[in-house]
Amino acid sequence: MPLKNTQILSAAPGSHCDGDGLYLEVTRKGSKSWMFRYQMGGRRREMGLGSLVGLSAPQARAIAAQLRLKVANGIDPLAEREAERLAAEAAARAAEVETERQQQTFQKVAEAYIATHEAGWSNAKHIQQWTNTLKTYVYPKIGSKTVDAITTADVVAILKPIWAKKPETASRVRMRIEAVLNSAKALGWREGENPAVWKGGLDAVLPRRGKVKTVRHHPAMPHASAPAFMAALQAREGMGARALEFTILTAARSGEVRGARWDEIDLEKALWVIPATRMKAKREHRVALSSAAVALLRAMPRFANSLLIFPGSKGQALSDMSLSAVLKRMDLGHFTVHGFRSTFRDWAAEQGFAFDAIEAALAHKIGNSVVTAYLRTDHLEMRKGIMQAWADHLASHAA
Repeated sequence: MPLKNTQILSAAPGSHCDGDGLYLEVTRKGSKSWMFRYQMGGRRREMGLGSLVGLSAPQARAIAAQLRLKVANGIDPLAEREAERLAAEAAARAAEVETERQQQTFQKVAEAYIATHEAGWSNAKHIQQWTNTLKTYVYPKIGSKTVDAITTADVVAILKPIWAKKPETASRVRMRIEAVLNSAKALGWREGENPAVWKGGLDAVLPRRGKVKTVRHHPAMPHASAPAFMAALQAREGMGARALEFTILTAARSGEVRGARWDEIDLEKALWVIPATRMKAKREHRVALSSAAVALLRAMPRFANSLLIFPGSKGQALSDMSLSAVLKRMDLGHFTVHGFRSTFRDWAAEQGFAFDAIEAALAHKIGNSVVTAYLRTDHLEMRKGIMQAWADHLASHAA
C-alpha cells in the first residue's frame, strides 16, 4: 500500500516502502528522499530519485512507474543515467573545444608560434623578418580569420600579387603560413590538408618560382644559379674553397664546418654527427652526407697537427672571413656564405619536400613545445634523399 501523507510527514528515520520498489528514506536528522530499488541481472540496485522537498509522492510514484517499465524491457536505469551523464560531459567538453577553436585566429596562432620560437631564433633579424612579412602580407587578409577556416583560395589571394614581383619574399611568406597552420593542426585547432603546401597544392595554381624570378643581387644566391657557381668553385684550390663547397653540400652553418673534426665523421654510414656543444641550439645534429660530400671528404688530406677537417695554415680553425673571401675572389661578394642555407631551403621547398624534414636538415627546432613533445625523429632517412637530390642539383651544370 502506498504511504499516506500523514505517514510520510511523520516517518521516523529508516526506510519506508511505498510499494512497487519505491521507498522513502529518512535520515537521523530527518531529511527525506525517494529511492527506487530493483533487480537487474540478479543484482540488487538502488537509484536515488531526489529529495521529498523537490519531489512529491505522486511525482515520485510516476517516475518509479516509468523506471519499472524500463527494467521490464531490460534497460538498467542506473546505467542509462550514467551514459547520459557521460554524454553530457562529452558534449560540454566538445563545446569548450569548439569555443576555443573559434577563438584561434591566424594572427593569434602566428604570434604564439613566433613567441615560442624566439628563444631558438637567436638572430633578431630572423624574428623581425617573420613578424614584418606576416604583418605586411598576411594579417591584412586572413589575420582575423580562424585557422580552421583558411582555404587554398585565401593563401593564393595573399601570394598571387607578389609571386612574380617579389618571388623570394612570396616563397618565404608561403613557408611561414605553412608552418603556422602546421602548428595549428598539431594543437588540434585545424583538420585536413595544409592549404599552403607547395607540392600537390599550390603548385597547381602558381608557377614555379624559377620561371618568374628575375635575377637580382641578393645575399642568398638563387638556386637556379647554384650549379654553375658550384662548378666554378670546384675548379678553385685552397682550404677555404673546399670548406665552402662542403658547407653548401651540407647546408650547414659556416662555424659548424670550420670546426668540423674527423672524429665526427662516419664515411661508411655517410653521416656527420655534430655534438651539442658546437651547435647553435645546443642539441646534437646529425647530417646526412651525399655521395658528393663523402667524395670531397675522402679527397681531403689529414694533418698530423690537427683533427680539423678544414684547418688553417697553423692547424687552427679557419677564420670566419676565410669562406667569404672565396666569394669575393670570385666577384660574388654580394652573396653571403650563410645565404646558401636560404638557397637550399628555397630549392627544397620548391621540390615539395616535407617542411619538417627541411627544417631538420637546417638544424632548426621543429614546432612548438607541444609539437616537439610528440616528435620522435629527426627525419634522417628522409633527409638522406633530400641531401642527395640537393647534391645532384648542384652537379647538374656539369651534366
